Amino acid sequence: MTKLSGWMILLLFSVASISSPAQTYSRLTSFNWTDGGNPMYGALIQGQDGDFYGTSSGGGSHNAGTIFKVGAEGKLTTLYNFCSQPNCADGSTPTAGLVLAENGSFFGTASLGGTYGGGTIFKITPHGQYTTLYSFCSQPACADGSQPLASLVQATNGDLYGTASEGNGGTSCIYGCGTVFRITQGGTFTTLYTFCSLPNCIDGGDPIGSLIQGTDGSFYGTTLGGGAGGGYGTVFKLSPGGKLTTLHSFSGPDGMHPAAALVEALDGNFYGTTFQGGAGVNDVGTVFKLSPSGTFATLYNFCSGCAGGTNPDAGLWQATDGNLYGTAYVGGAYYNGTIYEITPDGAFTTLYNFCTSSGCPDGGGPLGGVLQSTSGLFYGTTNWGGAKYYGTVFELNNGLGPFVAFVLPQGKVGQVARILGQGFTGTTNVSFNGVPATFTVVFGTFLEATVPSGATTGYVTVTTPSGTLTSNVQFHVLP
Repeated sequence: MTKLSGWMILLLFSVASISSPAQTYSRLTSFNWTDGGNPMYGALIQGQDGDFYGTSSGGGSHNAGTIFKVGAEGKLTTLYNFCSQPNCADGSTPTAGLVLAENGSFFGTASLGGTYGGGTIFKITPHGQYTTLYSFCSQPACADGSQPLASLVQATNGDLYGTASEGNGGTSCIYGCGTVFRITQGGTFTTLYTFCSLPNCIDGGDPIGSLIQGTDGSFYGTTLGGGAGGGYGTVFKLSPGGKLTTLHSFSGPDGMHPAAALVEALDGNFYGTTFQGGAGVNDVGTVFKLSPSGTFATLYNFCSGCAGGTNPDAGLWQATDGNLYGTAYVGGAYYNGTIYEITPDGAFTTLYNFCTSSGCPDGGGPLGGVLQSTSGLFYGTTNWGGAKYYGTVFELNNGLGPFVAFVLPQGKVGQVARILGQGFTGTTNVSFNGVPATFTVVFGTFLEATVPSGATTGYVTVTTPSGTLTSNVQFHVLP
């Protein structure tokens, strides 16, 4: 089995640890190693049943990580233990989160293991039926990529897109290059782009963050290294056909080594974080904004000894109040990380400091970001701390109300839109930008609605016995 990349070890251990108190924070559960341990980069994801699903990089029956689900009440269930197959052919050490597909199944990546030791892509049902779709390094010199550290994204065409942090299709690779790939839900794999294809890796190298699909249909992402700014990473745009455009190269004062996915906010700009760099004390990370045309601005500089935390390893989540929420891996009042809120204009608020008492029973070192569930509450994981010090799942209430969300926020007239929420039993109306739709309530937390004739891009409302819920983003009606 191959070892994790040097960059991954740097991100995990280059900063000392410890953590703090704040809003209405609750630890839902602690990992005990038997049921998993040390969840890493992936944020949780909400399933059709309203529970939260994720991965842990360690623990489980074979000490190789798990896939788990946890309810809002804190009950933790292990769905799968990695290395259950001989020679870990199913994969091991998953570092990324899952993606919910329209069919209700989840797709994800394992950073190691597989037939060739370079990691895997897998599918798992909510009931734990596991299928390996692809093993990396199946091509000479791992030209297809290896060590996928990021979550997948399901595109509007139904296929899944992702990044592999290493893999060498040429001779100019500094950090192992890395790739962008596409895979169908049936397992047909295509490499779309190999990094360090340009001299001096000015196109970037070592992508460890997830992709997002923008409203323009293109994919946007970050690379940890490479770029024209001295090897400190990039933000890029990739067409569905594989044409790459570098939107920004980091140079140090504007940030260094972006490790997470971007978020496309309601204002049309992209927001993200860098793990290091910036103009703060000791160069310990930034929050930045980038326009679709490449206009760059630093919104916030993290600094050592400051209450906001340091070294944000996770991306941002735009909540229903329009603000962006994230986690800092370490730093803060107790040096074990924070949860923070930042407005699109850069006003920064620390919401919670981890490790409020000895042993960090509330958790410490949040490597993954936060998810705002359709209840309005935020959920996430910590890499360590908790009752057994193997990490926690937490809940944060910042006073925001319930809403509805989409599995995919776009579709054509006549197609089925899949909607997540709360209290759907007894729903009387679903409307797309004011146009009523036919619908079927599948669960109290999930319904399917047919995009009606005459619908236009806009917000979706669902009228339940408890009131009318509005979607957190617009649903885009495709031509």
